[in-house]
Order: sequence, then C-alpha cells, then structure tokens
Amino acid sequence: MELPAVNLKVILLVHWLLTTWGCLVFSGSYAWSNFTILALGLWAVAQRDSVDAIGMFLGGLVVTIFLDIIYISIFYSSVTIGDTGRFSAGMAILSLLLKPFSCCLVYHMHRERGGELPLRPDFFGPSQEPSAYQTIDSPDSPADPLANLENKGLAAPRGY
Repeated sequence: MELPAVNLKVILLVHWLLTTWGCLVFSGSYAWSNFTILALGLWAVAQRDSVDAIGMFLGGLVVTIFLDIIYISIFYSSVTIGDTGRFSAGMAILSLLLKPFSCCLVYHMHRERGGELPLRPDFFGPSQEPSAYQTIDSPDSPADPLANLENKGLAAPRGY
C-alpha cells in the first residue's frame, strides 16, 4: 500500500489548529508538549535535508501520543461541563486520533531523507559485524608484532 504524498507543512498546520482548539481548556503541560513538538516540526520544514530534524519530530509525535492519552484521561471529566469544553476535548481527541497516521507519513519522509530507525539487535551492545578495526586485547593480534619482521631480517637492530 502506497502512502499518499502529504506535505509536512499540511501535517503541521492540521496539528497546530487542533492543538490550539484543544488548548481552549487543556492548558499547561498539554500545550507545552504539543507546541514543543510543533516547533520541532518547523525545524524539519526549515531544514529539508536534515535527518535529525525529522527524526526528532517523529520521536516527539510518538511521545505526545502517550502524553495526550494521559492528559485527556486525567482532565476530561473536569472540562466537559460546557459546550466549549466538549468542543476543546473533541479537538484534542481528534488530534490524538490523527497522530498515528501522521507518524506513518512522517516516518515515510524520514526514510526518504535517508534516516533509519536505530532499533536493531546490536543497538545496545557491540556489533557482530567484522571490521578492519581491532582492539588491543583482540585474540587475532600477534603477541609480538616485530617477531615476524626479525625473522625476515627487516627489523631495525636493537642497540643495548
């Protein structure tokens, strides 16, 4: 299934609008977390080639999904008293429902910019991939690096 080509600016505009309407009654930490992530999105728009910017925006969107669930579940009963509270809660919930889809689109943009997810088996441990680099205590290194050179007569004489 091919994802639709959506501009990052459209994603930011939709989430900015829904966040502003959600902030009518959900203020404080809800506003801080969502507007901070939108600022990271602006950074990703400004630097079109930056993998770090789009990666930070993607990570922030994922984190705000969990934070929004917590904020809405804690404060929902206290804000749904009037019509404004119901409207604001509805916009915050709509923003929360759109965020997983936005994450898929932003992840696609992240891959287009050359980014990869750091989730692989060797992420927290040493790599099993052989390389030219050898550590000092490697069993592959010879005990005396000059031993082979002395046998061939290539080592410099030692003056004691």
